[in-house]
This record gives sequence, structure tokens and C-alpha cells, in this order.
Amino acid sequence: MEAPVNASYSTKCWNPLPLPRMGSATELEIINPIPSAQGMVGQASARRAAGLLVKLIQEGKIAGRAILMAGAPGTGKTAIAMGMTHELGQGVPFTMLAASEIFSLEMSKTEALTQAFRRSIGVRIKEETEVIQGEVVEIQIDRSATGTAAKSGKLTIKTTDMETIYDLGQKMIDALSKEKVLAGDVINIDKASGRITKLGRSITRSRDYDATGPEVKFVQCPEGELQTRKEVVHTVSLHEIDVINSRTQGFLALFAGDTGEIKPEVREQINTKIGEWREEGKAEIVPGVLFIDEVHMLDIECFSFLNRALEDQLAPVVIMASNRGMTRIRGTKYKSAHGIPADFLDRLHIISTTLYAEEDIKTILKIRCDEEDVEMTPDALEVLTKIGGETSLRYAIQLITTASLVAKKRKATSVDVADIKRVYTLFLDEKRSVQYLKEYQEQYLYNETGETMSTEVPLAKSASTAMEI
Repeated sequence: MEAPVNASYSTKCWNPLPLPRMGSATELEIINPIPSAQGMVGQASARRAAGLLVKLIQEGKIAGRAILMAGAPGTGKTAIAMGMTHELGQGVPFTMLAASEIFSLEMSKTEALTQAFRRSIGVRIKEETEVIQGEVVEIQIDRSATGTAAKSGKLTIKTTDMETIYDLGQKMIDALSKEKVLAGDVINIDKASGRITKLGRSITRSRDYDATGPEVKFVQCPEGELQTRKEVVHTVSLHEIDVINSRTQGFLALFAGDTGEIKPEVREQINTKIGEWREEGKAEIVPGVLFIDEVHMLDIECFSFLNRALEDQLAPVVIMASNRGMTRIRGTKYKSAHGIPADFLDRLHIISTTLYAEEDIKTILKIRCDEEDVEMTPDALEVLTKIGGETSLRYAIQLITTASLVAKKRKATSVDVADIKRVYTLFLDEKRSVQYLKEYQEQYLYNETGETMSTEVPLAKSASTAMEI
């Protein structure tokens, strides 16, 4: 559940219990989250709501809506969003964006948001292509004595029903050499592009060698015709199609990163063409997920654009996260919940995350210790759990690695309470750092003294007292 835990997420994070049908309505499911699974810990209410929204997304019933993950820092907002994405499947486009990035790009704010939207929408294009698939019988390559003339040769390839000889040119000879194709290999040749794929070695040649490596794959010799038509599926994002059609260098602009601003006319033509492909059954739209972290950093212009963009026919599912309470909307003098305008806030599904219980903190720290290969005694884990509850979970996680280094210095195999105390005194948390700054404010440059500091909380007696556990 905690974002720093490097663990995968899967369907095991939600345990669906079927709900009886009600009339002709589609069968829904009550999402019952498992307390701890696949790195997800606690936050039962938030995970239950997120699981229900995943079902709505899969059934296509959440168009024009967005989701807001609201909660204190370190409560797993990003982790839940990532879990939702993994639950939707591997083929679903996912774009992660920090709201502050919008203001640092060399393009307008609305263009940056539009590109993020279109990166999060996939197009699954289906096309038929002719392929040659069979077992290589013989490869003959003719080379001139001087080496100046172009290479030529012949390729004999067969299936169980037929055998054919093909003339080879320079390009095909180079492709065969690159793939290290030998007699007895089963290959696949795309006639349109000339791409050669080695599927494996024919099982009839398995006795040709006394020893073979474990990576050698033996396959059956193909049956039927050598030339067949095969359906190929490509998945690209709308943004990639935009760049390819708006730049003279085509797809090379994707690797160069020089996408720039794209004209609206280009996007309109692409949307029209994609619509035609959908009607003909050649393409399928795959709505993805756009995750905007620290959404309160967007200004009123961005929120106005998002309000309209969510109503578009081609719109992804937008998941936003914010750790702010009542704060000023950027670009205005008005305050609103989470720094989001009220009209846009009314459009959102709001999921609230709460602070972790002590048992959840302990479970998360144990998972993190396993991820970092750190052995920790039960007493040390209890002390670290207490520190995480009194300070923050992120601070407690940061102490794991440093404590393990202290333990290694004294040649110990596991982290003990003394190691936790040592790093606790070396590294300050946020509260002790502020207290230390107040106590020694005169020693810092450009310090503001006077009435501002006199109204603050009384200082601790000494720095050493404040550092005690």
C-alpha cells in the first residue's frame, strides 16, 4: 500500500464477492480487499472504492469522470493508482505526470495536457500480412572473387506438404546473417517488411548435435502452405500517431523527443481516420489511465481545460492525487478544497486515504525490510514501528538502510535496537528539525526574529532531550 515498497500489484489485491442480480441490471461485485497482498497493506475503504471503480472502467461506465485520491502524505495514494492500472491489464496505456511539469515544458499548458491525454489513449490496429513460414533446408550464398559485386543466393525452405526455392538479394542475405539462420531452423518471413524471425530449431534435427544449450527451442515443422495470411495487432497511442503525421522525419521524432506543438487540424484528421477504422473493424480504442500527481499545483486555466477535455469522446480515465486541505486555487485569490475549483471537484469521484494503523505500519516496514534484504530483530522492528507512528512512515522507511549499514559496521547479521537508536540520533525527522531550528535560530543567516517566533510553541529544553526516543 505504501508507494516506496517495490512490489508488484495484481488481481490478488482485490477479492471480489458476487452480488445477486437485480432485474435486468448488469451484475456488480462487492470488492473485499485482502488486508495484505502483493505489497498492498491496509486502507481497506480506499482500496474497496478503487476496486469498484476498476469494475466500472472495465464495463465502460465511467466516461467523462475523473478520480481524486485525497489524503495525508505517505498514505499510499500513488500505490492505489498504480494498483488500479495493473488491475486494468498490461495493454492499457498509463501516463504518469507531475502537475508542476506543465509549467516547465517548452509548450503551452493546454498543449502539454492534450499530449498527456492522447498518450493515455491506445489504438489497437489490426492488419493482415503475408508471411512465409517453414523449415530451412539449405542456404546458398554466391560471393564474387573480388567482393565488390552484390551478394546473391538461394534459400530452400519447406513445410510438411511442400518445398520451394527463393532467390535472395543483398537485404535478405544480411537479415539471415544477422539472425544467424542455419539449415534446420524454422523461420518466419514478413513479405511486406522483409523481417525474419527465428521461431526455433526443427525437432527432426534434434539428433544432429551431441550437445545443445538450454536456450535452444525445438519446434515442429510447419504444415500446409508456405505462404499464409496472418493477422498482426499493433498497439500505439494517439500521441504517437499525432507525432508521426505532423513531423517530416516521422517516427524518428519520437526518439529525438522533439515533438513540439501539434496543430489541431492534424488531430482532427487523425480522429476522423481512427473513427473510420473503428467502423470498418480495423482498429479498436483502448482507453488508458492518466495519473496527475500533486494536482493542486495546476492553475485555473488548466482546470478549465480539464473540465472540457473530460467531456470529449476520446478521453482517458484521469486519476489525480492531492495532499492539500483548504488552500488557494492557483491563479486566483479564492480558496477551495484540495486547491481544486468547486465545479471541477463536483465532477470527481473522491477517494479518501487515512493514516495507517500501527499494525499496518509494522507490516509495511517488514515488507520493506524483505525488499531491501535487511534482517531486523523483532524488538528493533517494534521500535521502528513506534518511530513511524510518531513521526512518519517515510521517515521510518529511510532508517532501514542506514540502520543496516550501522549493523554491518559492527559486524552484526541483523539490525538491533541500538542501531535504530543510533541512526535516529543522526538523522532528524521533520518535527525535530523544526524544533532544532527554533532553538538555534540565531546561528542561521537571514533569520527573522521577534513576534513571529514568540508566538510559536515553547522550545524544548535541549537538543539532546528532543532527540530521545
